[in-house]
Amino acid sequence: MTALVRILPLMPGSGRRAGRLVERNLWVYRRGWLVIFSGFFEPLFYLIGIGFGLGALVGDVNGLSYAQFVAPALLATAAMNGAIYDSTFNMFFKLKYAKTYDAVLSTPLGVGDVALGEVTWALIRGTLYALGFIVVILMLGLASSAWSLLAIPAAMLIGFAAAAIGTSATTFMRKWQDFDLIFVITLPLFLFSATFFPITAYPEPLRTLVEFTPLYRGVHLIRGLTTDSIEWTMLLDVAYLLILGLAGMAIVSRRLRFLLLK
Repeated sequence: MTALVRILPLMPGSGRRAGRLVERNLWVYRRGWLVIFSGFFEPLFYLIGIGFGLGALVGDVNGLSYAQFVAPALLATAAMNGAIYDSTFNMFFKLKYAKTYDAVLSTPLGVGDVALGEVTWALIRGTLYALGFIVVILMLGLASSAWSLLAIPAAMLIGFAAAAIGTSATTFMRKWQDFDLIFVITLPLFLFSATFFPITAYPEPLRTLVEFTPLYRGVHLIRGLTTDSIEWTMLLDVAYLLILGLAGMAIVSRRLRFLLLK
């Protein structure tokens, strides 16, 4: 909580300065936008191959077609993946090899600006993935609720949590091989967060464990919005992801201060 209190006063005042770091990243990718959008296709292929292909064999799930059931989960996954890619591999290269942040700190930008700027940039990438994916969902008629438009800010919340946790985890990485641990975490999250089958398929206590994972909270939130299954527990999803993101921001700010100013 002490670290969280330290970073919160930095965020409003450092927004404009952190925006400079986001602008820098935009210039870096100005000729490489295809790289940014490449991760959008993975969940799209899952939707086509599993949602429609396997869905023809599965039939309905909880009163929904299998494609309708899977699509919100893949939207949440797209938001998570987009934020994770930039907040881990790309940030690690800039931190350990390119020494980008050492150069940044020679300007008026501070450590808090770096933390906020990188989380914001990773969030932007996750949001782009989510926007592209929700357009596909709407075009295919897989969103049956007027609440579906709120899936965009919900996906941004997932991206914020993933970006903050991803950047904080990266500050503890020492070599490229350490990133194998990222896949050890993200792959089970993708497979077991009620992505391809209902949470009721799990026995206790495994079901309770899954319900405490961040991607499941995001899947539950977006699935409720896109299928018109509004529940009060969705407020818990929002609170969970927001607290997780703020905690990650606090950690990355403190870790960067230790790594860059020691």
